[in-house]
Amino acid sequence: MRTLKELYDMYPDENFITMQGFEDALIGVQDRTMRLVYSKSKIMRQLIREMDYETAMLHFDNNIEGKIDTPCMPIIVNDMFYTSGI
Repeated sequence: MRTLKELYDMYPDENFITMQGFEDALIGVQDRTMRLVYSKSKIMRQLIREMDYETAMLHFDNNIEGKIDTPCMPIIVNDMFYTSGI
């Protein structure tokens, strides 16, 4: 995956809304809407480094995914096909 800086270089006229602190979870751009796309499993891996799994899930649900409610916000792809062993 390209870095956020590379994406800004590729799309200089875009004003992407980013998820600060989760640059490593960035996996792409949705071409039609020009929204950044993030991986849920990569976000969760990062959170689990800082807190236990249950707390990480609650934090994700309430403070990350729960805050994405406008059409221009980033997309989070649920690429978690199981609930443990992230």
